[in-house]
Amino acid sequence: MIELEKLGFDKWFQENIDSAKLNDRQIARVVSVNKNSFMVSNGKTDIYAELTGKFLFNSESPEDLPTVGDWVYAQLFDDESFAVIHEIIPRKNLLKRKSSGNKIDYQLIAANIDKAIIVQALDSNYNLKRLERYLVMINESHITPIIFLSKSDLISEDEIQSKVGDINKLTPGIKIGSFSNINFSDIEPIKAYFTPAETYCLIGSSGVGKTTLLNNLIHQDLYKTQSIREKDGRGRHTTTRRELIVIDNGAIVIDSPGMRELGIISAESGLDDTFNEIAELSQRCRFDDCTHTIEKGCAVLDALQKGDISQERYDNYIKMYKESLYNEMSYQEKRAKDKKFGKMMHNYLKNHKKN
Repeated sequence: MIELEKLGFDKWFQENIDSAKLNDRQIARVVSVNKNSFMVSNGKTDIYAELTGKFLFNSESPEDLPTVGDWVYAQLFDDESFAVIHEIIPRKNLLKRKSSGNKIDYQLIAANIDKAIIVQALDSNYNLKRLERYLVMINESHITPIIFLSKSDLISEDEIQSKVGDINKLTPGIKIGSFSNINFSDIEPIKAYFTPAETYCLIGSSGVGKTTLLNNLIHQDLYKTQSIREKDGRGRHTTTRRELIVIDNGAIVIDSPGMRELGIISAESGLDDTFNEIAELSQRCRFDDCTHTIEKGCAVLDALQKGDISQERYDNYIKMYKESLYNEMSYQEKRAKDKKFGKMMHNYLKNHKKN
């Protein structure tokens, strides 16, 4: 169990396992995912793994499948060189977003995260509206957010403190660290944000320096990095899959591919936690179902008119609120159609066997 504890298997998971399932299976953590194949670790070695056919057949949505950070019941074979995953151990939390493009579904980022680190670069990537989107996603999953501001060598210390002040106005009390990947003296203070045996997930756009930071934290060029396009300052996708590693101080870090879009779906509590002043004001609205757009007696619109809420923050809230509702309705319609189709196929197969 000591080996598992080093991978983050804490008291919460110990209380949520079914010991009866450990007769012929072991506990392992998913450390990487590549479509329907996985790499798991039992704390001693990494093992190639696949899902049972029953697991795959009974999975109705992406949320039913393992993702990086999941703890699973696995059966090991061939001197622990191959594993079969039977079941996911209950999750502490799940970090997810809407799938990119027009597809209305969830895309899993990582599971069982203690702290999610939003990395924004102090160049053209720095964007408070995008930062709010990340915070909504993280708060929806009840994960503690941290903000890292990379490329601190590009601007003055006064400019950095000004941006830190702007972030603190949005979300008071949040931990914020700034660093430059080319100044190695910045890396040691950044390490102080990582606690042994806790799990962290690095998220942010391509080109903000997540992978380079990870290489600096492990003192190796283990992961590929690519240059930034000069014409627009955007990064190319470097990390193509999510992967879990343990850095030298014992903290567990998950790197994730850069996100060029971050759709919001079913994020009511995330919106309330991120825009807490709007959530508090909404309790004073005349109507319980107030949309905070046209209603008389709306406390949010009243605060906006008085200047207690900035127009920019209000606009971003309304945009994400509408987006979340629309995507949630579309998702529920999709699930209903999928269930109807699944039921039809089940009846067909049942009747086919009889004949």
